[in-house]
Amino acid sequence: MNQTAQLSEFGWYALYTMPRAEKKVQERLLRHGMEVFLPTITTLKMWSDRKKKVTLPLLPGFIFVKIHSSDFSALKFIQGVLGPVKYLGKPALIREDEIGTLQKLMEEPDYVKAADLMDLSMGERVEIIKGPLKGIFGHYIRTQGRYRVVVELEALGRMIEVNVCLSFLQKTGLRVA
Repeated sequence: MNQTAQLSEFGWYALYTMPRAEKKVQERLLRHGMEVFLPTITTLKMWSDRKKKVTLPLLPGFIFVKIHSSDFSALKFIQGVLGPVKYLGKPALIREDEIGTLQKLMEEPDYVKAADLMDLSMGERVEIIKGPLKGIFGHYIRTQGRYRVVVELEALGRMIEVNVCLSFLQKTGLRVA
């Protein structure tokens, strides 16, 4: 095997993790002396009794590790790691510039928002939490595209429909009969 082929096997790889185990997997990989990258975002979560800022993985179920491909056997013994993301049957090598782009995005967290595909039901009450309509309440009508929804607003005693980015909405938990 030539030297170029050997060098190409060392680099960043994406790993599948068990659901909601990304942070624990990160800790375990770090304890094993591995270089790890877990892109995260801070978001406001709302429960029935409180609101709280929480840090969540930007890519749920994935974590990045910089290792030599021959070290994958050691990953089997790390709790929470399901295995490498594969391409054509082999662990997929992630380009350094792609990891660099993700790292740069994490330096500007205000510009990054994971598009959480909420389970919205027809007529469900939502609040617009960003943009020029911030603070206005409405009712979900339909999804238009992958990240936009149509919301019906009661304004000035008239019903109007507006297109709103999904990431600008927050469910209020109330439903119209």
